[in-house]
Amino acid sequence: MPPTSLYAALDIGGTKIAGALVDDNGRIHHRIQLPTPAQEPAGAVFAVVRKVLDELAGEPQWAGVTGVGIGSAGPVDLAQGTVSPVNIPGWRGFPLVAEVTAHAAVATNSLPVRLAGDGVAMAAAEHWRGAARGAANALCLVVSTGVGAGLVLDGAVRPGPSGNAGHLGHITVDLDGEPCPCGSRGCLEGIASGTAIARRALAEGWQPAGEDRSARAVAEAAAAGNEIALAAFDRAAKALAAGIAAAATLVDLDRVVIGGGVATAGRLLFTPLTRHLDVYAALPYVRELDVRQAELGTDAGLIGAAALCR
Repeated sequence: MPPTSLYAALDIGGTKIAGALVDDNGRIHHRIQLPTPAQEPAGAVFAVVRKVLDELAGEPQWAGVTGVGIGSAGPVDLAQGTVSPVNIPGWRGFPLVAEVTAHAAVATNSLPVRLAGDGVAMAAAEHWRGAARGAANALCLVVSTGVGAGLVLDGAVRPGPSGNAGHLGHITVDLDGEPCPCGSRGCLEGIASGTAIARRALAEGWQPAGEDRSARAVAEAAAAGNEIALAAFDRAAKALAAGIAAAATLVDLDRVVIGGGVATAGRLLFTPLTRHLDVYAALPYVRELDVRQAELGTDAGLIGAAALCR
């Protein structure tokens, strides 16, 4: 089916800010990605958003864009159009929708701007074009710098009134756990995110071969049989299993889709996750959870942001 509309999509996280032009069939026609200056002031972070928008607006296809969709690390506030990403401390109550709407490339064509949390955007993408297709009730997780999630209930993505439904990264899975930047403690994100996996491995004595101290490097060490690296992934998988089982028990899910950079570790994450789910997903109606790796990879946030405009 030929595309009938074109959307500008933004995917904003603690590590990268990506943008793309996406058509009504979910195909990406142009993509740009820049690092997030996450520890810089609010204006410096938005300057990167402006740069991404300006590059997209320089494409000949921009004239056909009918809306701008934004998937952002959260929490978000749909009523106010603001975002307060836990991993971008300079953005607290940042008026992202208003700032994007006022940007010249958007304002000139009076383009509508739609916002969602990154987990909701990922859920929209995977339900539209990915591993959650056909699922009536699904939890879609992004496990990366942070942990985000979105819910599909009764066949539709359900962001909730504030836009934060399914924000699984900030449920408590360790009652005596470390304080979290969100203000709580023992949060799932503090154990299962890529950042947490790398931090745990380093604290337990893992020595990276080079300068790379990321979760990707931990995954490489785990694949080579490093016991500390394997234990860091096992701990993350256990926390994810507890969080997933709690969500499934609460809202009666039939499918779980996991994406983000940590999910690319494949069996290093999914094998212990399956084992731990056998313990935590104990009630009969959650025993048969269908757990799948996301299909859309790093493009899920962009495709989901475009889906918001549909």
